[in-house]
Amino acid sequence: MTTLTLGPLAQIARTVRDIKESEAWYRTLGLPHLYSFGSLAFFDCGGTRLMLSAQEKPAPESILYLRVEDIRTAYELLRSRGIEFMDAPHLIHRHADGTEEWMAHFQDAEGRPLAIMSQVKP
Repeated sequence: MTTLTLGPLAQIARTVRDIKESEAWYRTLGLPHLYSFGSLAFFDCGGTRLMLSAQEKPAPESILYLRVEDIRTAYELLRSRGIEFMDAPHLIHRHADGTEEWMAHFQDAEGRPLAIMSQVKP
């Protein structure tokens, strides 16, 4: 019998109304721009590709959680770039080993949710 092991997530797709506006906004986050053509733009999210595609009516989509090493530093840097957060970095969960999960939420240019997240070891 053959077994299958799926690899890491390769690509996430997100619809947008205006590809040029959204491309500029995602560049503000500091995500490396890979390439664009037609109504598509691609960015690198730490090895997972983010594909933006223009549609007249973007669909509701899941939250994109972007991992950062130091959530407070990332929060301040993104705020200095004009990103408006819905909340400050805050503790979400403490694991049994003491590792803490921290998050801060914001919205993209289309008003859909994103968050930065970080694990803090004891």
